[in-house]
Amino acid sequence: MPRAARKAPIAPTFSTRVVRWQRAHGRNGLPWQGTRDPYRIWLSEIMLQQTQVATVIPYYARFLERFPTVRVLAEADPDEVMAAWSGLGYYARARNLQRAAREVQSRFGGEFPGSFDALATLPGVGRSTAAAICAFASGERRAILDANVRRVLCRHGGIDADPASAATRDALWAAAEARLPRRGIEAYTQGMMDLGAVVCLTRNPRCSLCPVAADCVALSSGRIAELPAPRARRERPRRHVAMLVVLSRGEVLLEKRPARGIWGGLWSLPEGEVSIAPEHILERDWGIAARTVSALDPFEHGFTPFTLEVTPWRIDARRPARARSGRAGSWLALQDVDGAALPSPVKRLLRSIAAGAGTSPGSRGAASRR
Repeated sequence: MPRAARKAPIAPTFSTRVVRWQRAHGRNGLPWQGTRDPYRIWLSEIMLQQTQVATVIPYYARFLERFPTVRVLAEADPDEVMAAWSGLGYYARARNLQRAAREVQSRFGGEFPGSFDALATLPGVGRSTAAAICAFASGERRAILDANVRRVLCRHGGIDADPASAATRDALWAAAEARLPRRGIEAYTQGMMDLGAVVCLTRNPRCSLCPVAADCVALSSGRIAELPAPRARRERPRRHVAMLVVLSRGEVLLEKRPARGIWGGLWSLPEGEVSIAPEHILERDWGIAARTVSALDPFEHGFTPFTLEVTPWRIDARRPARARSGRAGSWLALQDVDGAALPSPVKRLLRSIAAGAGTSPGSRGAASRR
């Protein structure tokens, strides 16, 4: 009697391979892992938006120490929140963080929600972020689609359409949802993040370590460098501004920036037109007379929509008993710069002045005039 033919083994699914790889080789010791607390998970997911893990870790620890619960965050002074966030960039995230905390207090009785539908209504929480939070907090089966995951899916599935089009976004969401596992959503979600962050890199991907390389369309067709299709590049415009480092009695003059726009809600240096003498800007806008004016080395700072070219000036000023300006200004002691809610390049500039250099980083010396 002939033997029955052996059945070919069933190849593990995409999600099974990702889950197994993540548990064996993924990132499993991060400070926000091993908890079901949606507040802590939400905080980590917001911080991780467009920011690398290594950068986030120390900020996450300090932020939780200062704001251990959603109630503490909701009731905090906004300047304290911005100071704790200072250096992480994309400051709208910090403003939305506190807005969301206050909504949790008012709408959910201070109980941070763990469901997708509730999370997606909070400021700063989009579809992918809400899916990640509820996957880790409650095991809800949802697909994520951050930049790293998009790259993995584009390469694995050979999706090469216009990345900015609605049709491509729909195709990627469909691909993400089709690959979801029936069980193990937490390890799968983390695994997709890990694959994009440490294996399926934009340049020089580590395909030999990839658990889904066997059926990756980009790898088999030699199109790894082509996928995802690059966005059309546009030349980033440049903006020019003068910054005034106004010093008096060991303190520096700061101005609160509007809530909207770059560095929104942070304190920064007074600004003005580069075509006008800095002492005239100071007198015109603040009613403060300059004693000496020194040119500092210019520097640039890149934002997503434009590059900011900064011409900084050090001004030793005669501080009046009562300033004529109605602007929202404040004086900060130079030794307190590190703990203030200031943009990173402004902090670096003020640190150099506090250290006695008197110039911006990379300076070749200051030219003085009276």
